[in-house]
Amino acid sequence: MRPSSTAPLPEHALLRDAGLRVTRPRLAVLSALRAHPHADAAAVLTAAREALPSVSHQAVYDCLHALTEAGLVRSIQPAGSAARYEIRRHDNHHHLVCRGCGAVVDVPCHTGSAPCLQAQSDHGFLIDEAEVYYWGLCPACRDGQDEAAPPSSSAAAP
Repeated sequence: MRPSSTAPLPEHALLRDAGLRVTRPRLAVLSALRAHPHADAAAVLTAAREALPSVSHQAVYDCLHALTEAGLVRSIQPAGSAARYEIRRHDNHHHLVCRGCGAVVDVPCHTGSAPCLQAQSDHGFLIDEAEVYYWGLCPACRDGQDEAAPPSSSAAAP
């Protein structure tokens, strides 16, 4: 029996539904991505090794590639950043990226259905997705920036 549509499918069910073999490295990578959305390959490797200490770099890269090709994982690459991975939810969401620490957070699309942006000219393409990155400073980086700012000179007027 499948979990309700609001509950995520277990990793082994995701793999089977995508027509992929269930392997320990793939399970470890999917589990790592559930725990660490928007992780780069190095972070996925570290997290996967918590569940499967013997998994190699190459196995993790191969899994990320296979899972992305199967549509289970989405690769995003904000400008100036390494590729990051998230379990594909098949929803229409965008990303907020901190210019300070590089944190990435999901942001729902304002209009709700893909694609939420309409190109002025499609040049004959059938557009099915639009990627949006919002850039700014997260609260922690803003707080750090406030602490690093010099004291106000308004009190020391001549």
